[in-house]
Amino acid sequence: MNRGYEYRHVVGFEETNLVGNVYYVNYLRWQGRCRELFLKEHAPEVLADLNRDLKLFTLKVDCEFFAELTAFDDLVVTMRLAELAQTQLELEFDYLRVDGAGTRLVARGRQRIACMRGPNGHTEPARVPAALVRALAPYGAPVAV
Repeated sequence: MNRGYEYRHVVGFEETNLVGNVYYVNYLRWQGRCRELFLKEHAPEVLADLNRDLKLFTLKVDCEFFAELTAFDDLVVTMRLAELAQTQLELEFDYLRVDGAGTRLVARGRQRIACMRGPNGHTEPARVPAALVRALAPYGAPVAV
């Protein structure tokens, strides 16, 4: 399996419920944050393109849980390219708790993203930007469909 782009995070109290477990929505927020930081660090051209007419629509998101996280857990979210098509891509996320005993997979998620261009309300499917394909290349081995 290819290595993934890593986003490191420390869980805060505001991300937990009364019982002390992390709210489901935070796993999805961490996927989004990981994706944003990846673009900032590895594909700034795509960020500039988003300020013009490129839109990245999240079509589907999911997360499967294997163990709980609580406040002050150290977390590494790794993102890998799972699939690349002409106008869409799919990302896979592993959530790893890191502590003195090592690293443990606590959850796994996916996002399906469509690329669109045009003004709001009049968008059309668009090819995945070449800059994004290049940036993601080290983080997956997809086959274009």
